Amino acid sequence: MRYRPMDRDPDDDRLGRLVPDDWHHLENYPLTAESQPAAPVPVVIGVNWYAEFDHPTADGDGDEFVAREGVSSLTRIRGGHAVCLEPGGEPDRERWWKFYDQGSEGACVGFAWSRCMTILNDELYSGRWLWDRAKDRDEWPDTNPGDSNGTSCRAAAEVLASVGHVDWEDSYADDDHTERANYVAEVGDGIEVFRWARSVDQVHTALGNSRADELGAVPILNSWGTGYPHRVWMPDEVLERLMREDGEIAIPTDH
Repeated sequence: MRYRPMDRDPDDDRLGRLVPDDWHHLENYPLTAESQPAAPVPVVIGVNWYAEFDHPTADGDGDEFVAREGVSSLTRIRGGHAVCLEPGGEPDRERWWKFYDQGSEGACVGFAWSRCMTILNDELYSGRWLWDRAKDRDEWPDTNPGDSNGTSCRAAAEVLASVGHVDWEDSYADDDHTERANYVAEVGDGIEVFRWARSVDQVHTALGNSRADELGAVPILNSWGTGYPHRVWMPDEVLERLMREDGEIAIPTDH
């Protein structure tokens, strides 16, 4: 497994997105004009995480930004991360912001995709279950349920498309990976089809977010709890660079 271009573990255990060993998913399932979703949908991105993303700063209107000065401000990659981008209308609720806190584990892929499915279906999901199953499915033998290793956005998307997701129950709060292995997924809580965006314009079209279009930025919903702002904006030029740096940009296209 690799956090390319880093040749070491990430600086922060929460930065658990891994770079796939091949890119057949982008080649075989690209987003096209015909497959573009008809309604605004959330987008899940797996990208390099720079030091400048750790501490957002507000502009004059009070909007919180990462790397507000653009690509020229980027310095050091601290690992790989996955986050959900919010579609238009600000559908993400404050209680979801509080709920999707991955803690200190490398579970960002499971939490980013679960946040996406919550926005689509208006239900809470078990992000750690999805993280476990993605590690079962990915190509790396040293990513396994029970460890703190991350996984790829592709692996979690394939789990959602094949078996669905697990509705959250409060009784799950203290479960470990052995107990999560017994959860029963519902196919209807997953996705039928997902595609991979190749441009920032495609991302904006999928999001259908007029504020994002106005700012020339995309809204990040991070999974670090309420200690990190609810919505943070990333300039389009920064996202474009991250896409070139082995970024995975996943769009559910069946809703």
